[in-house]
This record gives sequence, C-alpha cells and structure tokens, in this order.
Amino acid sequence: STTPEKSYFPLPAHRAPQHGKGAGHHTSWHSFQRLLLVKAIRPDKVVPSLTEFVATVMGEEFIEPPPFDLGGAYRDSSFDTPLIFVLSPGSDPTSQLYSYANVQGFGNKLDSVSLGQGQGEVAERLITRGMKGGTWVLLQNCHLAVSWLPSLEKKIEEIAAGPCHDNFRLWLTSYPSSDFPVSVLQNSVKITNEPPTGIRANLLRSYTSPPINDNNFFEDIIPQRKTAWKKMLFGLCFFHALIQERRAYGPLGWNIPYEFNESDLRISMQQLQMYLNENANTQNIPFAALMYLTGECNYGGRVTDAHDRRLLMGLLEVVYNNDAVHSEDYKFSPSRVYFAPRNGPIDTYTDYIKRLPKNAEPEVFGLDGNADITKSLNETKAFVDSVIAINHGGSGGGSEASQDDTDRKVASLSDGILDKLPRPFDIEEVASKYPTSYSESMNTVLAQEMERYNALLHVITNTLKDLRLALKGEKLMSIDLEGVYDSVSLGRVPAKWLEFSYPSLKPLGSYISDLQQRLRMLQDWCDYGPPKVFWISGFFFTHCFLTAVRQNFARKHKLPIDTVDFDFEIIRESESKIRAAPKDGAYVHGFFLEGARFDLKESQLRESSPKVLYEAAPLIWFLPKETSSISPPPHYECPSYRTSSRRGVLSTTGHSTNFILTVRLPTRVEPSYWIKRGVALLASLDD
Repeated sequence: STTPEKSYFPLPAHRAPQHGKGAGHHTSWHSFQRLLLVKAIRPDKVVPSLTEFVATVMGEEFIEPPPFDLGGAYRDSSFDTPLIFVLSPGSDPTSQLYSYANVQGFGNKLDSVSLGQGQGEVAERLITRGMKGGTWVLLQNCHLAVSWLPSLEKKIEEIAAGPCHDNFRLWLTSYPSSDFPVSVLQNSVKITNEPPTGIRANLLRSYTSPPINDNNFFEDIIPQRKTAWKKMLFGLCFFHALIQERRAYGPLGWNIPYEFNESDLRISMQQLQMYLNENANTQNIPFAALMYLTGECNYGGRVTDAHDRRLLMGLLEVVYNNDAVHSEDYKFSPSRVYFAPRNGPIDTYTDYIKRLPKNAEPEVFGLDGNADITKSLNETKAFVDSVIAINHGGSGGGSEASQDDTDRKVASLSDGILDKLPRPFDIEEVASKYPTSYSESMNTVLAQEMERYNALLHVITNTLKDLRLALKGEKLMSIDLEGVYDSVSLGRVPAKWLEFSYPSLKPLGSYISDLQQRLRMLQDWCDYGPPKVFWISGFFFTHCFLTAVRQNFARKHKLPIDTVDFDFEIIRESESKIRAAPKDGAYVHGFFLEGARFDLKESQLRESSPKVLYEAAPLIWFLPKETSSISPPPHYECPSYRTSSRRGVLSTTGHSTNFILTVRLPTRVEPSYWIKRGVALLASLDD
C-alpha cells in the first residue's frame, strides 16, 4: 500500500489541495476524510475544500447563491406578514425597493423612516396610516432602535388582529441583532441580498443598477467633459469595489470593517457630475474638491481610524488624478488589467467588465501575495468559530461518559496551569528596592506593571480553584465558572480573564506560556535591574513605558514633555550583542512586521518573503528628542499595534486602544506603497 509519507508529501505545497489524488490524498479516502486532512495540514484551503465537498455530496445548487427575487418575496407576504431585509455590510436594498414600488404602482404610496432616537412614534403613526390607507411602510435600521422593538412587536400583533387594508405591507431593514423580537422573525418573510464578491461582480452591479443604467443620467454631461466624466465615473466605481473587497483581507485591508454601501457611491456620482458640469469654463478638473467630498465626507464619514482614513485617501488618489483622465496608458494596478475604458456607450463598459478576471489578485488592492493566505486563514477561523458557536461551545448534548472525560480534561488542564503560575509579586519589596524617583520614571513603571499582573494572577488562580471545587461538587457552578469551563475545554482564554488581562488573541496554551514569559521579564528586572533591551511585547500597559522613556529624557534635559517626541534608529546588532543601555531612550525588541520585512544590510523596508506572514522586526532605538530637531530621512510612518486584530475602542486621540505609536521606518519607495500594503508592526502574534 502507499506509505503516508509518499501519499501526503505534495499536500503542504500544493496550490489546490482540495482536488483529488494530485494533492496527495489517499485514493481510498472518503471526501469528508480528505476535508479533515486539509483542515489539519492546509487550514488556508478549508473553505474551497468545503465548497467542493458540499457540491460533490449535496449538489452544485447548494453553493450558488439564489437570485434576489423581490417580487417572489412580495407574493409570499400579506398585510399581516412583514418583510425583513437582513442587511450585510455593503448591501442597501432601499433603492431596489423604491424601484419595485414604482413598478407595482406604489411609488407615491411608500412611506419610510430611519429608526433612531425619537423616531418610534413617527414609525407608529406611519403604520397606523398605512393600515387604513393600504400604503407601504419602510422602517430602516431596526437594529438601532432596540428599546422600541417591543413596541414594534405589539404593533405587528395589532396588524394581525385587524382591521387592516389588504394592500398594506410593512418592510423592515435590520442587521442581525440578538434583540430583534423572535415572534416577528418567525412570522415574516426574510430577504437577504449580500453585496457581490469580487471586483468584476461589484463593477457589473454598479453599471447595471440605478443611476448608471439610466442612459439619461449616464449621458447627462456637457460635451467637453464627456471623456473626463466617463473615465472618472468608472474610476469611482472601481474605487467603490476596491474598498469593499479589501474587507475580505481582515486587518490587512482595514483596521475596522466599515459598512460602505451604494448610497455612498450614488451621492459621490451625483457630486462628480455636478462639479464637472458647473466647472466647464475651466480647463482644470477640481480634483481637490472632489477628493475632499468623496474621500473625507461621503466615504470618510464612516471611517473612524486615522490610519484607515490615510489608506482611503491613498486608494481614491489612484483613480482621481490627471493621468487617470488624460493618459490613455494609465492603469489602476501593476498587472495593467484594470483601467478606465475609452469614451463610449454603457455597453462599452459592461462588455469590458465582463472580460475582467472573476477573482482579483491581491496586487489590485495594493497587497502582496501573502495576503491571500491571510485572507484564507481568516475565512477558516470564521467558519470554525461559527461551527463551535452553533454547537453551543461544545458543552452539553453528549453522553455521561463523554461529559466525565471533559470534566477530567478540564480538571487536569486547570491543575497544570496552577502549577505553572508563580506567586504574586511582593509590591512592598519592589517599592523599597525601586522607590519612586524624579529622575527614574521606570521605577514607577515596574511597580504599576507588577500590580496589574498581580490582579490578573489573582483572577486566574481564583477562578481555576473555584472551578476545581465546582467539578468536585463542593461549590456551585456559577455562570462565570461555566464560561471558564467551556473556554478551558476548547483551549480558549476565558472571557473572565480577558476582563483583567492585556490584549491577546492567543489560544489558552500559548497565552499561559506568554504570561509566564512576561512575569519572568518583570522578575528579572526586579532581581537584576532594568534590562539593556526592553521586550515591548511584555508590557501590560505599553504607553506607560513609552511615556516614562520620554519623561526621563525631558527631566534630564529640563524640557517640557510635550515638546519631546521619539526619533527611531535601526540597530543592526542582535539583542545578545548589546552590552549596555543607551544614555537616552531605550532599545526595544519584540515587534513583528506584517506585510513587509526589513532588510538589515540595506536598512530598508522590503517585500515579504513568500509564504512568510510575519517577520521579526530589528532592534529599534527609541531615542527621545525635541520635536523641532527631528528631521528623518525618507521613511514610512508605520503604525504599531498590540495584537494582529489592530482594532480596539476609539480613544480621544483618534486612535484605537490597540494602537501603540507610529514608528518611522526607512524606505526608498513612496510611503503610499506600504500604506496600501497594510504594513504594520505587531507586538504580539496569535499563536
């Protein structure tokens, strides 16, 4: 028989491991067994493998999305059966509903209100009027009116009780929400219309939907601006597709997955048309005004992260520039596949769009080849998490013997963790050895870090001890303890711990190992003095450390701290070769580069190595200086984050709480190149 080594060898490097024998599968294996093998060895190919599995076992119709049939949904409804649009990011069925209402003769009989604070009473009046007059009522964004949803439930019960006009219809739009009334969901027609996936599908949808598919709108431009209008309109639609599709790449695409939709595109089209028509007497196109309106207002109004806003404007600049309008050789990407076709009727553009690749390469978005691996791993993680969530976290539903096995597993893991954790730090001893000092702010950092880690150790040890007692039947199993039990059994960090923890996306085993390393760093600091090179990943509150470095410099040189900022110098030596700490500032290690690597020989940012998602960043000297004296060479302002998710709670600085600081890294190419690459420094990885 075929040996496992020969049978499986090609699988790790195979481009399409979901396909049969050539990918190294054992020929006698069932398709589900092959799927499990792919999950174990090539997690980035789980989703395409799963798609093929469903198509093979269940049929092709189960992997093709059904067409959006508003008429069919309407025919399935009645006056007492609401119709609910379940929204997804990028979808906005409002314009399609208005078009359908016009077809059905209800164009002037459709009343709508966007729900929010104080709009509940307005909605109730519209429903009452519609019940009597037989009109349609559209309530948008029900998920934003959680407190009013019980009133909506009662109102729908009144509609069912009657009297009500037969022509009355209640249309609702809402994102998935746990607060939405179950009875309304059960007794309604649910409709979902997810946005198209892929640049080609997105562009085609834009050109076959209002207002572009209306020839009156498409040709409503003065003759001297016709070429500019059609090129810029295509560029705008390309930009719209680009920013939506970047969401699939997770934090590499956007720090926060914004809900850009068709309304942003429509208003930007109308403004573009208006500005071109009204500025006919000037040769120059008002790019600055259009960039501001489209980038900062229409789309940028949704963007809350400063680095996402920087990226948004960079992507818009690709399509809104003189070359894009006047040069026949201008392309939107290095592959030269994507460009704005020459002036012509609508068919010219739809025919070109249909010839585009179905799946766009990462280079179209400004990303490197590794981005596809990251995208695929994110899809796999989302799928596996959904399966576990559907299974209620894996707790319950099994046999008594299976439950006993899980109990023993959790008890063993709890004991193992308790054995690995050290005793809490003695804060009084640390305070006496490193007293608060005006000239050495690091003493305060050490004490505060130890206090935070002590609080975390207290929560971990107490919850695990209580869990052990609960498993023995000596203590009541509370909701919090059930959460700890479920998480430990699945190898995840319990939510109760994360309330008191530093940000981390690691699984349980890696989290405990990382915690041990952090505690060891602080203990070594206490025993042997401040380290020559600081491990930035080990700090609970990184900003406290950075402020202390600046504060030491400011006090030493008698400067106001708000006039002091960091300059950055790449150190070519490894950490082990550093013999002494710098006189000012601090040597820092522990960062990882995502989206690029750093070439120490050339002292420049370079492309990532193939299939290497994260590369260790070099040693960096954080050197405080007076802001006015900092004059860096050509550089990329690289954001740094505590975890790979990059997103966090928006703070008063305009950055997320996950953001650490911007590090200037030398580069010989335009910074916009790395901005589109999504290059960032990460203090902690997920494994």
